[in-house]
Amino acid sequence: MPETILILSDRPDRQVRQLQSSFKSLGFDVLALALADIGFDSRYPSGIAIPAMNGALPVAVIVRSISSGTFEAITRRLGILHAFAHLDVPVWNSAKAIERCVDKSTTTFFLAQAGLPTPETFAVESLANAKSVAERELTHGPLVLKPLFGSQGKGIRLIRHIDDLPAPEEIDDVYYLQRYVAHSGPPFCDYRVFTCAGEVLGMITRRAEGWITNIAKGAKAEPVVGPLRFKLESLALAASAAIGTDFAGIDIVPAADGRLLVLEVNSMPAWTGLQSVVPVKIADCIANALAARIVPRLDERPAA
Repeated sequence: MPETILILSDRPDRQVRQLQSSFKSLGFDVLALALADIGFDSRYPSGIAIPAMNGALPVAVIVRSISSGTFEAITRRLGILHAFAHLDVPVWNSAKAIERCVDKSTTTFFLAQAGLPTPETFAVESLANAKSVAERELTHGPLVLKPLFGSQGKGIRLIRHIDDLPAPEEIDDVYYLQRYVAHSGPPFCDYRVFTCAGEVLGMITRRAEGWITNIAKGAKAEPVVGPLRFKLESLALAASAAIGTDFAGIDIVPAADGRLLVLEVNSMPAWTGLQSVVPVKIADCIANALAARIVPRLDERPAA
């Protein structure tokens, strides 16, 4: 009987369908569920209840999305991922890596601790503390305010004056402020590098007329050519290692002085833009890399 790969996603998007096809081609059964539908259940030896699995566990878990929810709901969902790891079920990406990525301030902390170039960043609570940061730092140039848990360029604001800071209730009273990286434009550009299992699967230049360069906001994907590729590869692999991701999308921005700065590490990255310019199939690469990790473990199990 084929072993089951569990894909956790709250929607069956293109990436989920591609992963399902890739794992099935390797001989696995594939079950796609929302993480919210998996529960703790002490009736089972594993302590986890997965719909349609009758108390059994998957051989591996791929996390594509966690979805929004209350603090209690998100804590419980991350607890499920920690439980899988405790039960020796490989989880890509792990709860630890996701926690480090989804909170941008924690990402920045680990990047800086690893000595990687990243823009100066300040994360505080309360408008009063944010005003203190802005009053001190705006003399050196604009700041970018980002949602701590945001993605796809949503909710990003350019802060040029103290009065540009939003009210606390608009951002849950958490102000994540990062130095704006000045570079020539328009068009503006940055780079997305996709890593998996210690290798770079591909990279793109994202170009946009505005300074927010997310594909979801209309940026165009182009191949990266020339010696710049080697610098981006080295930086992305170091960032992935610093955060502890199994696969990731690393955002890197060029500064006006030629430096490359790591902005973010995404533990649940989309790859539609990247797939449009690279020859390899991203889903196949992820499936093959995870299978290479788990198949030896399956072969070592004692016969029933």
